[in-house]
Amino acid sequence: MEGKSANLLRNVAIIGHGGAGKTSLVEAMLYDSGEIDRLGRTDDGTTTSDYEPEEIKRKISISTSIAHLTWKEHAVNLIDTPGYTDFMGEVYSALRVADGAVLVINAVSGVEVGTERTFSICTKNGLPLIFVINRMDRESASFYKSLENIKDSFGDSVVPLALPLGQEANFRGVVDLLQMKGYLYVEKGSPGFQETDIPPEMDSEVNAYRNQLVERIVETEDELLMKYLEGEEISQEEMTGALRSAIISRKLTPVLPASAVKNIGVELILDYIASCLPSPVDREEIQGVHPITKEVLSLKPGSDSPFTALVFKTTADPYVGKLSLFRVYSGQVASDTAVYNPNKEKLEKLGQLYFLRGKNQTPVPSAATGDIVAVAKLTETSTRDTLCDKDSSIILPKVEYPATVISMAVEPKAKGDEEKISSGLSRLAEEDPTFQIHQNLQTRQLVISGMGEQHLAVMVERLKRKFGTEVVLTTPRIPYKETIKKTAKAEYKYKKQTGGRGQYGHVFLELKPRGRGEGFEFLDTIFGGAIPRSFVPAVEKGVREVLEEGVIAGYPVVDISANVYDGSYHTVDSSEMAFKIASSMAFKKGFLEAEPVLLEPIMNVQVASPEEYMGDIIGDLNSKRGKILGIDRGEDNLQTIKAQVPLAEMHRYYIDLTSIAHGRGSFNMEFSHYEEVPAFIAEKIIQESAKESSKEKE
Repeated sequence: MEGKSANLLRNVAIIGHGGAGKTSLVEAMLYDSGEIDRLGRTDDGTTTSDYEPEEIKRKISISTSIAHLTWKEHAVNLIDTPGYTDFMGEVYSALRVADGAVLVINAVSGVEVGTERTFSICTKNGLPLIFVINRMDRESASFYKSLENIKDSFGDSVVPLALPLGQEANFRGVVDLLQMKGYLYVEKGSPGFQETDIPPEMDSEVNAYRNQLVERIVETEDELLMKYLEGEEISQEEMTGALRSAIISRKLTPVLPASAVKNIGVELILDYIASCLPSPVDREEIQGVHPITKEVLSLKPGSDSPFTALVFKTTADPYVGKLSLFRVYSGQVASDTAVYNPNKEKLEKLGQLYFLRGKNQTPVPSAATGDIVAVAKLTETSTRDTLCDKDSSIILPKVEYPATVISMAVEPKAKGDEEKISSGLSRLAEEDPTFQIHQNLQTRQLVISGMGEQHLAVMVERLKRKFGTEVVLTTPRIPYKETIKKTAKAEYKYKKQTGGRGQYGHVFLELKPRGRGEGFEFLDTIFGGAIPRSFVPAVEKGVREVLEEGVIAGYPVVDISANVYDGSYHTVDSSEMAFKIASSMAFKKGFLEAEPVLLEPIMNVQVASPEEYMGDIIGDLNSKRGKILGIDRGEDNLQTIKAQVPLAEMHRYYIDLTSIAHGRGSFNMEFSHYEEVPAFIAEKIIQESAKESSKEKE
């Protein structure tokens, strides 16, 4: 932040499962730091970091929000993230630009799916974190049960840094085990914390956890361990310094109790964010590649290095338009200056820079290493692009997002809105890289893809709110194809006399199946001028038109050879149109005699899940006509099933997987090949296609 050394800056992502109280914790931190003068509530839609209409309506976080504050000479950027899987892409963005994290856990529910997922991302990114057991004031809340749950889930690095004074309705304060001080929340008179003596009845418990904490800290540094074993006194500064080093290196992961809604324990969390989480200059050197040579480059974070930043989020502001958020990794940059975008190989003019606190924007003259700022109306730059000095070009690694899990077709509610819808969806996709759109040329449908039904529902609401157009979502049509299994010959004579010049075209075709994926082949083996050479292109055109329209169910025909080998013509009545009609009719006739079949897209599917759900997942894939190819043991004690499954069975698979694996499974898929549809299923598809065709004619 402006005027602050990078050593005093903390970029902290607030993460965890949905409903753990992350947004309420951010609100309490802003209140305690004096940045806001009243506590907003999620239920009332009055919090600083949840301000989008869709968030207020659903009472959940949907987008990542930045809130800056100052705490005891430290500048802190809090990055409030969603907790629900549908909006997990926002978490990936936040953890890419954060230097540390606070992982919030519900004291009633303990470790949940979102807890595991966000912890896993932190581990992959090497991010140090602090656990906060929140909602200690709730009925059935248990700090100690949750603590054991965390240890069982995440290992021996977990260590409590404070204990609660009371729990449930009697939760009234915390005991800091490092400082050995009690802090009591005073609600009446002058609200806030008062230092208090540790209750005598807690002496034994506090001393036991204090000794455990000291032992865990000194074990991380050899010199301190020797002093401890020799009975020498270890100063508070040495303990705090060793704790900070242990947290940054992920040797220790501390746990703190809190109630964000009652604002109990929040100041202690801020203290440990400031004293123990890393600054931007504590992180490793920034790695990137040269945009042309692709040489790996390194930059040291600091004001003396060239300017480098990463755009991690784009949003549409109703007043200033497109707003790009970027994190400065090295160097510094001023408002109203030009920078270079190596991804697009374009210069980009920066306008006014802003610090953000929810939807509020504070203009600043410049940004330095570690700062997270926003700038409006960048013309060339998109989410995941790098900004840098042109003379020191570097491309930073992009934010890696999870694959989309659901696709729906978009149909306009009002005719004539197609262009408006396409433009609006493209703008929304620019804001959210986990939201994708594409035009399926075969099915002639505009398809949107996202992280879940709720994700797509939110995007449809935003389309209406921001761009004034409404759509209906339907299940996308499967891009089936048609082909044949045997050779057939067919003849068709098109003859029409209407008083004047007639129409005459006569064609013999031989149809043969080709190998899967070999496409269409047109052959001309006419001998002796049975059909004049000038009419052969019309014969081919007639065949190709049928390829696009299909024969048995209206799907494109593939992997077939059509050979025109004979025919006849009339010197006066023959025409290109007559031969085109004759060839198309001959093709349809021969196709029906050549054992026609439907082909369906088969997907390569990988499903990752804990071992206990593997049997049910395999059974479910088998019921979806899937072929299991193998099972691999992956990271985080997960096993990965590799399978091939028809696309027709996969459109709502994420719902089935969530149910089977209790939210702990994930999957991705990509197109593999086409295979023949089983006859009993093909019959239903053909019947449905015939019904749709008759409706369209009506």
